[in-house]
Amino acid sequence: MMPDPTRPRLPLSVLILTKNEESRLPTCLRSVAECDDIVVLDSGSTDRTVEIARAAGARVLVNPFRDFAQQRNFGMAAGAFRHPWVFHLDADETMTPELVRECAALPADAPCEGYYAAPRMMFHGHWLRRCTDFPAWQARCVRTGKFEFVQAGHGQREAPGMRMGYLQGTYLHDISVPDLAEWEAKHRRYAREEAEAFLAQPQLPIAQLWRGGPLGRRRALKQLSYALPARPLLRFIYQYFLRGGALDGRAAWGYCRLLARYERFAAEALREARRRSRG
Repeated sequence: MMPDPTRPRLPLSVLILTKNEESRLPTCLRSVAECDDIVVLDSGSTDRTVEIARAAGARVLVNPFRDFAQQRNFGMAAGAFRHPWVFHLDADETMTPELVRECAALPADAPCEGYYAAPRMMFHGHWLRRCTDFPAWQARCVRTGKFEFVQAGHGQREAPGMRMGYLQGTYLHDISVPDLAEWEAKHRRYAREEAEAFLAQPQLPIAQLWRGGPLGRRRALKQLSYALPARPLLRFIYQYFLRGGALDGRAAWGYCRLLARYERFAAEALREARRRSRG
């Protein structure tokens, strides 16, 4: 639904990362249509992505993609945003109206550099609340000129020292898999990036498991999982049974099987990365 054209648009900047997203970008753009400052940062689309963005009134920047942190930091530096807060989206994500209003109302003098928001993972139209570890907090609403991302595996997180708050509103992340071969190719690449990042990063202290808060515990558990045997089976049991994925409905069965497959990719990538590091 488009916003009422007679109502003033909301003072919020939005940055959307894209590459060949002509099928998903329109939905993403509709979700932020009430915002008065939208920038699409494209990394070399060969379809109609850029045309769709401009037709919706978004400003378009182009930059080759190296990793998510570098791309988001480039967007923050080059975006010339109108407002003190910028919400970061990918083309397969959408903001809820509640989240848009909450971010637009953030005070410019808030005592932090960024805010975490929790994604609701949507798998073929179903919200998988339990087996996707909701709320899995992500740094997404950040202060213009004050915030820095660092790469973490195949994603990104806030740089050390960033003061963070929490948002009540959520955003939707479509994790549906219309093409299994495409999903496998992408997640094998993610597994390689994650393995390289794991070997390069300092290890978190074990005390983080009980003293690091929900986000710290999640990161420590992720690190600990690399030392476990039978990772694919354990991941399935953890997400489907221990986290209550079975209560998420039929879609959770397929999704948890994909998680187990990804853990196999990750274990293979880690073994290969260790072989390379030994020369």
